[in-house]
Amino acid sequence: MLTQTIENEIRAQGYAAVCGIDEAGRGPLAGPVVAAAVILPPDCVIKGLNDSKKLSEKKREQLFDVICAQAAAYAIASVDHQTIDEINILQATFRAMREAVQGLPVPAEFALVDGNREPGLTIPCRCIVGGDACCPSIAAASILAKVTRDRYMLEMDARYPEYGFAKHKGYGTKAHNEAILVHGPSPIHRMTFLKKLYAKHPEAQP
Repeated sequence: MLTQTIENEIRAQGYAAVCGIDEAGRGPLAGPVVAAAVILPPDCVIKGLNDSKKLSEKKREQLFDVICAQAAAYAIASVDHQTIDEINILQATFRAMREAVQGLPVPAEFALVDGNREPGLTIPCRCIVGGDACCPSIAAASILAKVTRDRYMLEMDARYPEYGFAKHKGYGTKAHNEAILVHGPSPIHRMTFLKKLYAKHPEAQP
């Protein structure tokens, strides 16, 4: 259940601006990883707010605009597929999270991070496994990150329609893997993520 219990607990310690941080796109074979940071007002209640994975695409799109309108501050950052290949997905995710926090128009004093790894912020933070299911600010961040990334993948679907990005958003579905084997990797594929696929099908190696 989403309540501002944890956010309020942090505020009671003297931190006025508490941001929630989450990411989208760690697992896909293509495209960027996207992170968002959101500071919600203390008494903010957004109807229907939930972990982005538990919401329909239509509902996420609706909530995206509501969150942007009601948040005290928000910022979204992405790290592209080339950088993911260079520094690995974990470090790319941490970079996106740091850039999102740095991009907040209202400086955050404390961060609540979804997951169990600190991204190397310059402000105090607390990691919360499943935070997007209990902290409204993290849930809001999860929606902004997910919608932003999905919109990008829809744009890439128009540019590279043979891969079916509109359906799977870059995740390694059977149809996506088959498309890669037939057409080769697109300019937005993460080559380090294709090693297992090509190990099984060395004849298709580009």
